[in-house]
Amino acid sequence: MIDRVRNLITGKTAVLFDFDGPICRLFHGHPAHGIAARLIERIEAGADRELPGADWDSEDPHSILRAVHEEQPDGELIEVLEAQVTQEEVVATETAYPTPFADRLIQTWNATGVRLAVTTNNSPLAVDKYLANRRLSHCFRSVHGRTARADHLKPDPDCLHRALHSLDAAPSDALMIGDTAADLLAARAAGVDFLGYGRDPFRQGRLHDAGADLVVGSLGPVLDLVWETAAQA
Repeated sequence: MIDRVRNLITGKTAVLFDFDGPICRLFHGHPAHGIAARLIERIEAGADRELPGADWDSEDPHSILRAVHEEQPDGELIEVLEAQVTQEEVVATETAYPTPFADRLIQTWNATGVRLAVTTNNSPLAVDKYLANRRLSHCFRSVHGRTARADHLKPDPDCLHRALHSLDAAPSDALMIGDTAADLLAARAAGVDFLGYGRDPFRQGRLHDAGADLVVGSLGPVLDLVWETAAQA
């Protein structure tokens, strides 16, 4: 598999990182299911009726944002909920757990001249705070996260298109590192090669089931390959 990873990353001039997963475990100390529960409580406390057709994962705040946006795209509720999720994600950065080898991989790729961007469904405010805390901000040319348009969350490729434009990179010159099926589908829609990262067999299996061709269980081998390429250059 290592040769396939080498072939995938060789020649790439831009790398797009998903945030929660490949860079850190954002909700390590501030669980996402708790955030989702508080969103549902807020919806139920202020609603005089159930949202018709609301379909969400009760442990996933982003699925709640999508569902509410579908029913009330121009309503005040989606703005209130998005602001709450943003606040919760910023709090979560304080206890986020760095993904092993991610900091060094980011620093090494940046040092070799590869242009980096973050493409995430999380708030850019949370990403900016985490990167500043880890002293990684200078490594990224841009951060492209959640906007007011919840329908533009991945698997929609909107954040990838914005990142490619900001990096002045063609899709064929870019690689995305992600850990969910939504990341894979967004990369495919944008025409960007995809490297899956799964920190355990369950997450690796989900990526394979979604159709990912190449999935790694650690970023360590990727870091080694980047060092190897830099040494040869």
